[in-house]
Amino acid sequence: MTNQVELEAHAFVDQVEAQVERLSKGISEAYWRASTGGGREAEEQYARLRQELMGLFADGDGFQRVKAWRSDRVQDPILARRLDLLYNEYLGNQIPRETIAELVRRETELESIFTNFRALYQGRRVSDNEIRQVLQNEQDGDLRRQAWEASKQIGREVAPRLLELVELRNRVARDLGFSDYYALSLAQQEIDEAELFAILTRLERLTVEPFTRLKAALDRQLAGRFGLPVEALRPWHLADPFFQEPPAAPDIDLDRYFGGKDAVSLARAFYRDLGLDTADILARSDLYEREGKNQHAYCIDVDRRGDVRILANIQDNEQWTSTLLHELGHAVYDKYHDPALPYLLRTPAHISSTESIAMLMGALTKHAGWLETYAGTPREEARSIGARVREHLALAMLVFVRWGLVMVYFERGMYRDPQQDLNRLWWDLVERLQLVRRPEGRNEPDYAAKIHLGTAPVYYQNYILGELTAAQVRASLAREAAAVGGSGGPAGSNGAGGPAGAGSNPADVLVNNPRAGRFLVERIFRLGARYPWNEMLRQATGERLNPDYFVTQFVGSGQSGSDHAATEGRG
Repeated sequence: MTNQVELEAHAFVDQVEAQVERLSKGISEAYWRASTGGGREAEEQYARLRQELMGLFADGDGFQRVKAWRSDRVQDPILARRLDLLYNEYLGNQIPRETIAELVRRETELESIFTNFRALYQGRRVSDNEIRQVLQNEQDGDLRRQAWEASKQIGREVAPRLLELVELRNRVARDLGFSDYYALSLAQQEIDEAELFAILTRLERLTVEPFTRLKAALDRQLAGRFGLPVEALRPWHLADPFFQEPPAAPDIDLDRYFGGKDAVSLARAFYRDLGLDTADILARSDLYEREGKNQHAYCIDVDRRGDVRILANIQDNEQWTSTLLHELGHAVYDKYHDPALPYLLRTPAHISSTESIAMLMGALTKHAGWLETYAGTPREEARSIGARVREHLALAMLVFVRWGLVMVYFERGMYRDPQQDLNRLWWDLVERLQLVRRPEGRNEPDYAAKIHLGTAPVYYQNYILGELTAAQVRASLAREAAAVGGSGGPAGSNGAGGPAGAGSNPADVLVNNPRAGRFLVERIFRLGARYPWNEMLRQATGERLNPDYFVTQFVGSGQSGSDHAATEGRG
């Protein structure tokens, strides 16, 4: 490529990037207002700006120019990477503007439904938190069934709109030369579909035996609790409406270490000890439950210039403390990018990359070293409970993997054939992969109650890839800590006099360890999206994504209940 042509490419990319920055900031601000009670006006502004951004990338001439410059293999690696990211954005938007408007309208409509919906239970409208409390604590089977069914009520309202949106997305993808929207989305995410499903197939195979064994033990426990034969158990006997996580172990009450504690203060102290300041993030955030507010949790980087925020609905319990640590993991990734990078690169390398950091952090509320250091759990008690938590953590990780496989397999199947019996496909996968019996005679679109299918399509595989990446990063951190004779944390963090279990548990390398914080900033966060996600991982850890780290820590070598199992939990 001649210098002149490269200068032209630079000028074009700079111009488009400036427009993307302006529109993206407006979109983020409108989305924040809409999900924090801003109402119809905020939703309409969000939809309008999203439509304008998609319209920018619908420009066919711009797309052709980006394609030509990419094929010329520009010499400047930063410019080449910016062109790659622009190409991925242009690719999915080479559609008529009226189609863009229709996509945005339908997606915004679904988002609004999920934001404002409250299930009807026992004659009153209740929040997701209230439903979870019933499923965690209620002994009466009929009340549990009613709560579980209430958690699926939104599916009936959403399903027709979701399926219309699936058909529209598929038409767009086929017009662009893809078999369906699922294939298009993976291409835009720089994920090879064959490689992805080879990894997922392997995970399914490797987790069958340990999950079956641990699920059988869980079923016996639940049968004893509810006075039922195992074969009478149904989804409402579990503590989570989708069985994304197992019920709390009867002899483990982590919530007692968090009751009356300020989750925000605990999280701020932990990140401070890593050398990562979250005070400004928390000050901008909306952290507590109220009417009219989105009931989920998320992190948003409004401008890629430091305005990072979190939405949450915090209660003083282990789950919400874990969720806050998780979302702050996203937030510090966003905050600590290299500010000298161009706008398009001031973002995580990949969705799975930022999920991996969030998962690393969210897991820590289940580890003895963190409980002792931040929740104030007495050392001997932390050590004692740590042994019991390890086995539960193995179950939690296996539960999550099997649930994630349900979502990924279902979503690919839905886009391949939206006209099939999706209610049956959903429960076939749930029974096969999660070993949860479907309710007799039920024929409802329970799948549609999962918000991701409508508002974050083709996303769930990134949670699984994130767990694999987290295992690899964790192993790298532990390996480097061992190489320098300890975690770099306080005295005793190498196992002598430090937090309970430190040194024997790779997760504890993150406890009170600024060296671990520097590793994350320098090798991962600052790189932003300068490299494709797998190349970033290679530079950070020495190799591309290798599922063996996850398998070793949670499944392989008979380690499911050993120290290896204690290195992760689902945040």
